Amino acid sequence: MKPLDPRLLRLSRTARGFIVAAAGTGVLRTLATIAIAWGIAAAVTLGVDAVRDGSVPDAFTPALALLGAAFVVRAVAAWANDDLAARAAAKVKSELRATVLARAAERGPSWLAERSSAAFATTLGPGLDALDAYFGRYLPQLALTAIATPMLVVAIGLGDLTSGLIVLCALPVIPVFMILIGLATQALQRKQSDALAKLGGAFTEAVEGLATLKVFGRARRQVGRIGTVTDEYRRGTVGVLRLSFVSGFALELAASLSVALVAVSIGIRLVDGSLGLGAAMFVLVLAPEAFAPIRQVGADFHAAQDGVEASTAVLDVLDDTTAPAARPGA
Repeated sequence: MKPLDPRLLRLSRTARGFIVAAAGTGVLRTLATIAIAWGIAAAVTLGVDAVRDGSVPDAFTPALALLGAAFVVRAVAAWANDDLAARAAAKVKSELRATVLARAAERGPSWLAERSSAAFATTLGPGLDALDAYFGRYLPQLALTAIATPMLVVAIGLGDLTSGLIVLCALPVIPVFMILIGLATQALQRKQSDALAKLGGAFTEAVEGLATLKVFGRARRQVGRIGTVTDEYRRGTVGVLRLSFVSGFALELAASLSVALVAVSIGIRLVDGSLGLGAAMFVLVLAPEAFAPIRQVGADFHAAQDGVEASTAVLDVLDDTTAPAARPGA
């Protein structure tokens, strides 16, 4: 399953603009993160020198000012990214719904008659609402990972080459876990999407035929049918949540062990004097940040799959060029 369907970018100008904006805010957040790490390292080093010399160095105040400004810039960039994501999700949902309805009107009732109206309505309604998590969490994190991870690895390598090599060798472990989790999740998520369409179809059909069911005294039996479909959807949701928690634990464990390798290496070299305190602090602050974006992408992968499935279904409808079959006359 593709993390970003190219058809969505071709269809929606808003989606293209949001990817560019998310990349810009990602660069800003990464630069602010590097500045925060440098400010913390400088403040700690200057503080140790002040205790040793008995006087506060002149560079201590500018280091604190840079640290405070970096925190503000990072917070503003995060807020701007969240605001843009919410606006983009609402706009893209509106564009997709309008496009699909216009295409359905062009193809006429005969084209709609070949499809389940309940499943069609469920996809355009609750299905596309899942794009909120897709645009609000997954796509911004994906853009941040593509930008921040190389920049942070380079910054760590400039601070300490050995730590940079350790991070570079440990990073591929997390994508391997993500691929395995994605293969396990894909079938389960598609089954859950089908269960939601089945649930919506069962409820819509029961409502549409309620008058006929009341006439023949069969309305009560639909309660049990809808209850059975609802229970299947509930069990599927619990299964998805269980897999999400297990995969999140696996990603956290891999990232924690990788950061621990960096910390142990730095501690040993600090003891023998081959690494300075400033470089050690700089690398120790940046090492968890280097693993955080790719780890968060794996955590947000599950939340975004409903949106991916819904958008894929809508885009498949738009790409359907088959002519509707001619219906026989009365």
